[in-house]
Amino acid sequence: QVQLVESGGGAVQAGGSLRLSCSASESIFSFNIVAWYRQVLGKQRELVAQIINRGSANYADSVKGRFTISTDNAKNTVYLQMNSLKVEDTGVYYCVAQKQRTNYWGRGTQVTVSS
Repeated sequence: QVQLVESGGGAVQAGGSLRLSCSASESIFSFNIVAWYRQVLGKQRELVAQIINRGSANYADSVKGRFTISTDNAKNTVYLQMNSLKVEDTGVYYCVAQKQRTNYWGRGTQVTVSS
């Protein structure tokens, strides 16, 4: 059973930065997609960033130029570097990995951006 554990969330002022980490229980190479989603209170969960088949990264328009998804294969870890944070980035961020057409989700980490 794949396990994903997020960390790095917290409270930050607008304009600040955070780096989220997602530690996987197995090699990143076993997944065809790794991604970060977020859920803002009262809204549907949305895709923030993803890497498909270890190719280039894709980002939601709202975070392009501010967020960067990356992987450290030696550490089985997926990162989300978030810069120039905005109040509207507040939410619970989830790490997701897809393997053999099954999506595995972490439990999420809270990010709170204040003005």
